[in-house]
Amino acid sequence: MQVKDRSFLITGGSSGLGAACATSLVANGNRVMIADVNCEAAEQLIGEGGSKIAFKQTDVRNATEMQSAIEASLDIHGPLHGLITCAGILRGARIIGRDTPHDLELFREIIDVNLVGTFNAMRLAAEAMVRTEPDQEGERGVIITTSSIASWEAQIGQAAYAAAKGGVASMTLPAARELGQHGIRVVSIAPGIFATPMMAEVTPAIRSSLESQIPFPQRFGEPSEFAHLVEHIIGNRMLNGTVIRLDAAVRMGPK
Repeated sequence: MQVKDRSFLITGGSSGLGAACATSLVANGNRVMIADVNCEAAEQLIGEGGSKIAFKQTDVRNATEMQSAIEASLDIHGPLHGLITCAGILRGARIIGRDTPHDLELFREIIDVNLVGTFNAMRLAAEAMVRTEPDQEGERGVIITTSSIASWEAQIGQAAYAAAKGGVASMTLPAARELGQHGIRVVSIAPGIFATPMMAEVTPAIRSSLESQIPFPQRFGEPSEFAHLVEHIIGNRMLNGTVIRLDAAVRMGPK
């Protein structure tokens, strides 16, 4: 698929990885609908992107809100060509805490936002993409999800997050196999440690410790580097049904 004059919906697109994707796609002549709970950050992006960016306040766990965001995208920007799921939360808790076991509601929340929210967006966006006119090779759209290196080597306290992101990674191939008959590709990106709002509160000492574990380049990834890979996936038809690690060769230790 060409990465120009296309319409994309980005969950979690108001900040971090999603915002970088929105900015880059619009700069290259595409149209973007941001589906996020964060209104203030989205307003700034809309100011920078003008009519090419629209926003719909959306909780990805809510089927009605997600469907409304897709319908708004179709109304404003025309047929949908791509979905990029960046909405997510990262909260750590040990299975056995100091006084109590892991809070079950916290576990459910992490699963709901990261995994159920991703699938909710995927299923509804795919249904919309089926109605998109295919290009000369029969491609209608592409779905790019965000998993994590925690899918394979999560640290202590990340059981819920690993389960959620591992689920996102695991559904990539079956989703690609099913949706391929409709001309829709599915690819997941598993980022390593990136300079996003999720990591903004770490102390300089913790940041230095984390960076020392990264082989090369020995630094946090930049959201723009994630966006660059997203655009490569969009443009490369042979990328389908796979999970791509974007991690500078880091393999996290147990803690």
